[in-house]
Amino acid sequence: MMNVQVNQNQYFVDVQGEGEPVVLFHGFTGSTDTWREIVELLKSRYQCILIDLPGHGKTEAQVDSMEQACEELSEVIDSLSIHAFHLIGYSMGGRTALVFASMFPDRVKKLILESASPGLEGNAKAERKERDDRLAEFIESKGIEAFVDYWETIPLFKSQEKLPESKQQQIRAERLRQEPSGLAMSLKSMGTGVQPNMWPKLESIQIPTLLVTGELDQKFFELNKRMVEALPDAIHKTIPKVGHVPHLENPDFFGKIILNNL
Repeated sequence: MMNVQVNQNQYFVDVQGEGEPVVLFHGFTGSTDTWREIVELLKSRYQCILIDLPGHGKTEAQVDSMEQACEELSEVIDSLSIHAFHLIGYSMGGRTALVFASMFPDRVKKLILESASPGLEGNAKAERKERDDRLAEFIESKGIEAFVDYWETIPLFKSQEKLPESKQQQIRAERLRQEPSGLAMSLKSMGTGVQPNMWPKLESIQIPTLLVTGELDQKFFELNKRMVEALPDAIHKTIPKVGHVPHLENPDFFGKIILNNL
């Protein structure tokens, strides 16, 4: 575990295992801890590089845009003397990974996107930015516990109610460890409402890509059906009986799909 300084920002990095490097980007309200079970499956064959994204975990970073975050993440990986690697991203981390791959195509050997989106356009983008800004204000004014109480009830995470109580508490504890100001900054600079619209760029991404969605996550299943048609070299795998977070809801199944496709 280490902190890597880039400009005025400090990024928390955890490196586990040996072999070909695999970089993992977590989702909104997550941290490196979210990948614990997946790392156990991968680290005997791969070097797993886990990074807390801006506004999350133990990283202390202020960024103005997803592009700035990707520039700095590239420098973080440079500091480990790694050039090319496999890249896995979940949800917000998947959106970040997609932008990263577009910006640095020679660095990404395989792109694995779990429950990810290429962003929005037009009125939908403006409406989402407004919602993200309101949510950021709510987090900062009401505090982390009130926000987590709300966040746990959104339909996107309904399937997590089937998880064992211990697993649900583990997820809640990770969310509660976040700083309200960090989450608010993340929404304003890296939220779906402000990220680059990647739909027009998908056809130019030549990197072999794996898209993973949960069977119960209908919205992202449909989104990824469209994405797989637009990407030149992509396949789409669906994990049965899980929702938006397959790597937590069925880590063994998710891990096997990753191992079979790296």
